[in-house]
Amino acid sequence: MLTTMSDMKDRMLRGEPYRASDPEIQADQQRAAELVAAYNGTRPGNVAGREEILRELVGELGQGSVIRPPVQFDYGWQTTIGARTFLNFGAVILDVARVRIGDDVQIGPNVQLLTPTHPMDPAERADGLESAEPITIEDRVWLGGGVIVCPGVRVGAGSVVGAGAVVTRDVPSGVFAAGNPCRVVRELDAN
Repeated sequence: MLTTMSDMKDRMLRGEPYRASDPEIQADQQRAAELVAAYNGTRPGNVAGREEILRELVGELGQGSVIRPPVQFDYGWQTTIGARTFLNFGAVILDVARVRIGDDVQIGPNVQLLTPTHPMDPAERADGLESAEPITIEDRVWLGGGVIVCPGVRVGAGSVVGAGAVVTRDVPSGVFAAGNPCRVVRELDAN
């Protein structure tokens, strides 16, 4: 039996304005909320149980990756996480659009990866429209504690983003960047 996707979910996946009140979108969010609650409620020693839940929740989970609860996702299946990546406590991943996290990434506590965006026009916002832009965190990146990555941003391979930074635009590879708004501070040694 073939099932068709709702128009609103199709628009969401294309990055076009959509309404999150769509029943299919709400069902996807409910599924993620149930899996997130199960994951966050696991006992610390239940490594196999945590991994099983994560593999059901996220689109892809690389070998040896660790996510410390609590964590939050909008959908989960929109997020891919590479191998040997570490997400510390309190990660928030609003994955309305794709979130790609590479291999050997270190993500500090309370980091937020936020793909949703809303219209600047207040009438459109009041009408319930929103959209999203993907986020990419390339291999060997370190995001310090409390970093906020905004919609549509790519953080280049090997870069370090200082604690508390608000990343509103792309960060090139191999740099240290910090601040609000986040700016490149210096290039890193290419060891």
